[in-house]
Amino acid sequence: HTLQTSHGSASLLVVLMATQWVYNFGDGEADGSADMKNLLGGKGANLAQMALIGLPVPPGFTLTTEVCTHYYENDQSYPAELAGHVRGALSLVENRVGQKFG
Repeated sequence: HTLQTSHGSASLLVVLMATQWVYNFGDGEADGSADMKNLLGGKGANLAQMALIGLPVPPGFTLTTEVCTHYYENDQSYPAELAGHVRGALSLVENRVGQKFG
């Protein structure tokens, strides 16, 4: 998201970035990679990398380590937008496997 505002002759460009709490992988694609172990954990980063190099990894997603940090720093509550991110990731998995959950 980009917000541009001007005040007099000055102009300010602000880039608003939402936190990505969920990283998808599967079908030869991945949001993450092996060099993201601090964010995705070892297993999440390696699953992403295996998907990127074409190994037959079932589609899935990883919650970032930032979700855990947020949980403990915010009275054991999850980020408000996490549920929506997980619903989107589950929908992507459903589309990739051609099946619906539950």
